[in-house]
Amino acid sequence: MKGIRILFFGLISLLFACSGPQQQPNAGKQAEPQEKKSGESELLIDYLAESGDYVNSRKFPSMIKAPTVYEDLDGNNLYIDLRHPDYFRKGHIEGAVNVSFADIPEYFESGIVPFEYDKIILICYGGQISSYTTSLLRLMDYGNVYSMRWGMSAWNKAFAENFWLKAVSSKYEDRLETNVNLAGKPGKLPELHTGKLSGEEILIERYRQLFGESLKEFQLTADEVFANPDEYYIINFDRKDKYEAGHIPGAIRYKPNATLGILSAMETIPTDKEVVVYCGTGHNSSFATAYLRLLGYRVHTLEHGNNAFMHSKMLKEKAELSWIPFTKKDINDYPFVKE
Repeated sequence: MKGIRILFFGLISLLFACSGPQQQPNAGKQAEPQEKKSGESELLIDYLAESGDYVNSRKFPSMIKAPTVYEDLDGNNLYIDLRHPDYFRKGHIEGAVNVSFADIPEYFESGIVPFEYDKIILICYGGQISSYTTSLLRLMDYGNVYSMRWGMSAWNKAFAENFWLKAVSSKYEDRLETNVNLAGKPGKLPELHTGKLSGEEILIERYRQLFGESLKEFQLTADEVFANPDEYYIINFDRKDKYEAGHIPGAIRYKPNATLGILSAMETIPTDKEVVVYCGTGHNSSFATAYLRLLGYRVHTLEHGNNAFMHSKMLKEKAELSWIPFTKKDINDYPFVKE
């Protein structure tokens, strides 16, 4: 028996010797790398993607043509005219309400019940301010808001004469280039400092901040851009064949539906330089500009797009490249009321 006990304790000692000294939990282990904190811009991108990814959806951009608006004037729709009151008084769509850009958030929150309408149609001079505003509202999940293409310029020639007809130009056609410019290496997203902790809270804060800015902040003219193209990071937001047919010197093509919200593409847009986005008409680029400004980029849309500097080229190549040049054919003869 004594021999058995000695053998038993010997085996126990051997087991402890083989297992080594006991350690406290996590003792001697290297600290786990802490998860990288996302910046506010990335949190906002993720939230917008999870909320429907509007900028990469078929609903982007959300525009409606003047004939469609006219045919449905008796429908359950609301028409919001964003123009200055002086222009509104000189002529507007019957039943439209005049609301300033700065007052839009409050109007949607307490002035109306937005989803009681089938459509809420925003109207301005040429369709660019209304496109910018519509984009911000859509990003806030107001899913029944539309911008009227060409603005009041498409409603009646009385409005087109001083806006779209006056804006079209071919003055910089001889300055276009056809070589392909490539985006730079990915950098950082813009830094937002709202102090909010969730994507939803950041969105609400940025939305209010942008409506507090002057509308002059989001637009640049062709004259301003062509005076010194090197001063800007220029984004051509259009089809490949249109880009290759001629673009602003230095412009880099960013593919629609494959740029906005795509982190690897977004990070190639510099945060230390003024950015200009342009398309054929200024409408699509206004939608894109709203999204980029929401994220903190110093970005502007080019007023009237290609129509402002290569109009005759667009007319010549319309059948081949599906350009959208503004012409008198886009102007209707619909009635309007004055105050």
